[in-house]
Amino acid sequence: MSEPLPEGRPAGAMSSAYRPLTLGVIAIVTCAAFEAMAVTTAMPVVAEELSAGAGYGLAFSMFLTASLLGSVLAGSRCDAEGPRRPLVAGMALLIAGLIMSSVAAEFWQVTAGRAVSGLGSGAMVVALYVIIGEVYPSKLQPVVFGWVSAAWILPSMIGPLAAGLLAQYLSWRWVFAVAIPIVLVAAALVWPRVRHLGAPDNPALDRGLGRRRGLWGIFLAAGVFAAQWAGNAAAATGSLLAAVVTAAGIAVAVTALVALLPQGTLWLRRGLPSVIATRGLINAAFVAAEAFMPVMLLAVYGVSPATAGIALTVGAVGWAIGAFVQARVTQRRYRLLAGGAGLLAAAVGGTGLLAGAQAPFWLLVLVWSLAGVAMGAALSSTSVMVLDASSAADRGRNSASLQLSDQVGAVAGTTVGGALFAVLAQPGTSQEGTSFAVMWLFLAGFAVIGTAAGLRSAIVRPSTGKVPSQE
Repeated sequence: MSEPLPEGRPAGAMSSAYRPLTLGVIAIVTCAAFEAMAVTTAMPVVAEELSAGAGYGLAFSMFLTASLLGSVLAGSRCDAEGPRRPLVAGMALLIAGLIMSSVAAEFWQVTAGRAVSGLGSGAMVVALYVIIGEVYPSKLQPVVFGWVSAAWILPSMIGPLAAGLLAQYLSWRWVFAVAIPIVLVAAALVWPRVRHLGAPDNPALDRGLGRRRGLWGIFLAAGVFAAQWAGNAAAATGSLLAAVVTAAGIAVAVTALVALLPQGTLWLRRGLPSVIATRGLINAAFVAAEAFMPVMLLAVYGVSPATAGIALTVGAVGWAIGAFVQARVTQRRYRLLAGGAGLLAAAVGGTGLLAGAQAPFWLLVLVWSLAGVAMGAALSSTSVMVLDASSAADRGRNSASLQLSDQVGAVAGTTVGGALFAVLAQPGTSQEGTSFAVMWLFLAGFAVIGTAAGLRSAIVRPSTGKVPSQE
């Protein structure tokens, strides 16, 4: 059972009562962000030294699929016994995976380490969401999520550079190793504030349901993995068997999502299901557009990779600005969610149109920064709204659903983006800019649907049956 918070605590998230926990949360997110940015940068060096060959993509897809499973398992455990053990287990698995990758002698060992790290990362993030919901009062939760978004800025700016220098002048192994002490420091900061958090008074999750959700999590991870890899094989070889496996993987993943997400999420049912659906839709639009931004800038504008990176950095700064803006919203938050999704649709589509017209580079970067602002405001809002719609008994499952939507949305967006790029790309021709414009307008469609879902996302607080003040 969770202990009540002492009365008379200062109101700020960085006040003396909350500061250690807030700093610990920021440290954990910073570590995860640095690992994501740095490992991506260093992986080509790893692959070359360890002769990855065709297995290169496994290092990324295994992290993702394991993260999906970790999110499901942690959500169930948080609802049954509280967030303490899932957080510790997530940190331990993350560290174990980093160690495995840093000492790997063959590329399959790096891949195995990435899978272990992904399992830990998925569990850790869900546990953090539950902790934020239990420890911080509702008025501070938007502020905390603003800090969480800001924690991505520094890793986004220095992570790739630091990883490149480590891989070039020392060893790529240090890219994995340097994150370990950050996790340990974060654990030391967080533990004193979370060790008393136990199971909810009336847990709604029994062991049988927990096992079934875990099994569905395995099906989801397996379906996503099969669809990704068989889909790549089908596109490359035209194999009918690969196409059948792709379709089967998609069917399994969708079936698992229906079982794991709140009822009605896939058809935008009003309230919590639409909040969670919006999260996946806007993530699909943004992640795919961001992934192909450097390719588009290099192809259309002929800029250097370093210059193309400016756009990504500006987007990250815009994200932090949007997250801090949403922290000041106190009423009708669902309107902010819908507005953020709408701004994202305009920014993604506008960036593609500007590239197609070869508008000035600075103007394109300025418009793309609005996509970051939109994501910071909308994504943080989904986190706040899900916690506000959750009781102590289902906070873990709902937080896990939010992360599943986030991760599956990223997979869906990048998969669609990759397919569009393969079909539309016309390298070296005068139509190349137009091809990117069509591709980005298609990706903006995800955010358009997200806008509609955002408008259906007004929720009711479970503890009172009334619409919260921010709604």
